[in-house]
Amino acid sequence: MLNNKENKEAKGHKAEFQLRAKPEGRTTVIHVARTAKVVKGGKRFGFRALVAVGDGNGKVGVAIGKANQVQFAVSKAEFQARKNMVSFPLLNGTIPHEIMGCFVSAKVWMKPAAPGTGVIAGAAVRLILEAAGVKNILSKSIGSTNSCNLAYATMECLKALKSKKEVLQARGKYVEPETPEANPAEAPVAEVKGE
Repeated sequence: MLNNKENKEAKGHKAEFQLRAKPEGRTTVIHVARTAKVVKGGKRFGFRALVAVGDGNGKVGVAIGKANQVQFAVSKAEFQARKNMVSFPLLNGTIPHEIMGCFVSAKVWMKPAAPGTGVIAGAAVRLILEAAGVKNILSKSIGSTNSCNLAYATMECLKALKSKKEVLQARGKYVEPETPEANPAEAPVAEVKGE
């Protein structure tokens, strides 16, 4: 028979979340909040962590984790963020076109920027874009300043980004570029003019 402590952990809902080995990528904690639940004996405190995980090359995920300890909340959020990663096109370290994303009452506007501009963005938006590998961008957050809503509005922006090739294919106007033949005898030879 299991004793009482082992029995509780075996049920699942009382078991502590196990810390996992961290795979490749950059993990950024955007926000940690202490939460309180009022119960008969007083207050029960917990933590909510908002985490962004990115590979620095146009792939990023955001998630929220909740637990009784900060490290478990961060670990849960990181695990969920890795499962929900989104890929988007990067063009010379910036986004391909201007876009606006909305989530609840938060709106985020983004615009491509010239090299050397840097990441011009608010706290939550900046951390997500840096984790994703964006080097130059202009952005503005409108409406709600809640970190969670701004993070999800940023993700809506990134999900909606399309490359020039994707747009042309959707319109039926994309033509595959011609590649030279594999046979070197048939490949065009550059002419050199003598003196």
